[in-house]
Amino acid sequence: MTLRTRYEFTLPRGYVDREGAVHRTGVMRLATARDELEPLRDPTITGPDDPRLTVVVLARVVERLGALDLVTTHEIEGLFAADLAYLQDFYGVINFGTPDEFEQFVAAQQPTATPAPPAPEPEPVHAPTPVQVPAAVDVEPARPARRSAIEELPAETR
Repeated sequence: MTLRTRYEFTLPRGYVDREGAVHRTGVMRLATARDELEPLRDPTITGPDDPRLTVVVLARVVERLGALDLVTTHEIEGLFAADLAYLQDFYGVINFGTPDEFEQFVAAQQPTATPAPPAPEPEPVHAPTPVQVPAAVDVEPARPARRSAIEELPAETR
């Protein structure tokens, strides 16, 4: 039996690069002690509670993101918040979780196949019933029909 050290993932939204291409799939490897210790020596990191520490560690362990073979802190910083949270959870499960926890995590990310709800049945069309108005009751004048298109306002009313 061999130790699995690389795990494929699919981001919920995806990283959008400068050209507008979306990168959703990737590969993360297991972290080493150096991956967690080396960023603490980075002068931009103020300590173990610095939020940027997560970005630096993820940039070290994400080996591929879509067509990008080099993932840097720039790409990790450019992720949507949901994708960053996903990678943090993924990192925790592959590095500290059990194989069962990993399987549960992956299964929870799969879209569930739910059948589409049936289309509502159209309402039956009935002819309008004429309204009898007593002669002694005042009737409001008819309102103008609703506009079906956007009309330009005259310049003096703007």
